[in-house]
Amino acid sequence: VATVLMFLRLTPAVAMVSTGFLAVVFYRQGHPNIRMKPAAGARLGAFGGLLCFGITTLLLSVVATVPDLRGKIHDQLVGYLEQAAASNPGDPQVQAFLRETRTPEGFVWMLIFFGIASLVVYVLLGALGGALGGAIFGRRKQS
Repeated sequence: VATVLMFLRLTPAVAMVSTGFLAVVFYRQGHPNIRMKPAAGARLGAFGGLLCFGITTLLLSVVATVPDLRGKIHDQLVGYLEQAAASNPGDPQVQAFLRETRTPEGFVWMLIFFGIASLVVYVLLGALGGALGGAIFGRRKQS
């Protein structure tokens, strides 16, 4: 669900919180008599974030196998980094980082770093949305 929301131009943060929340909503539809606590919702949302990370990684891996698209992704990421580095034009560490990301090895390390960071963020935001869903639906009266 979150991958589709991101393709529809929703920010990844909102999409991940929505994923955790929707995981609780869908679980509650299948199990209406179970009281959902925020901790259980957070675990469910974190699992949803993990699944979303896996799907997103799989899609990006397939896209990266196409040489033309891989070059476009590299150029786009380096362009984003250059825009971010424009705020510190005189910093030698920023310039060294930009030079490193232009190399194939540096680009791979940058992707690994961003992959690990996005895994953590996806799981945390999914857990936040799940906890929110658990808090909202845990207070509901049972029918």
